[in-house]
Amino acid sequence: MNSATDNQEAIETVKELIKGIDTAMLTTVSDEGLVSRPMKTQEVEFDGDLWFLTKKDTGKFHELLRNRQVNVAYAGQSFVSIRGEAELVESSEKVKQFWSPAYEELLETTYDDPNLVLIKVKAETAEYWDSGNKFKMVKFLFRRLLGKDTEGTDINRIVEIR
Repeated sequence: MNSATDNQEAIETVKELIKGIDTAMLTTVSDEGLVSRPMKTQEVEFDGDLWFLTKKDTGKFHELLRNRQVNVAYAGQSFVSIRGEAELVESSEKVKQFWSPAYEELLETTYDDPNLVLIKVKAETAEYWDSGNKFKMVKFLFRRLLGKDTEGTDINRIVEIR
């Protein structure tokens, strides 16, 4: 198997695991240390990039100007932790593309606010726990109860995205 195929399989796996989980925890690095906050993931197909909408007058915006390393965590039927590098994207067209009426209330603004900015996270690696797959979970727990190695149960994996 080649690297491109492995990366595509990793992207497809992560896409399936985070599908339907609306809120993620975005972790940035502040002067005081790590800071996590809930963010709404944009409804686009995961292709190795995650998109979030924020304002320029927020702590996370200023933290990303100083340190672009982030982690994004999802919890639902499965648990996924994605490490990557963030890029601040100023594009009124992209903001309009991702805009929904819920943001007007959430961010207390409109889509044409020049204070809006997108955070594009380029995923590098992802670690996941596939607890939504009952067969894998039972196999994992059964092997653990018997004191056997849980290797090969595929309930927890780390995959390279890029």
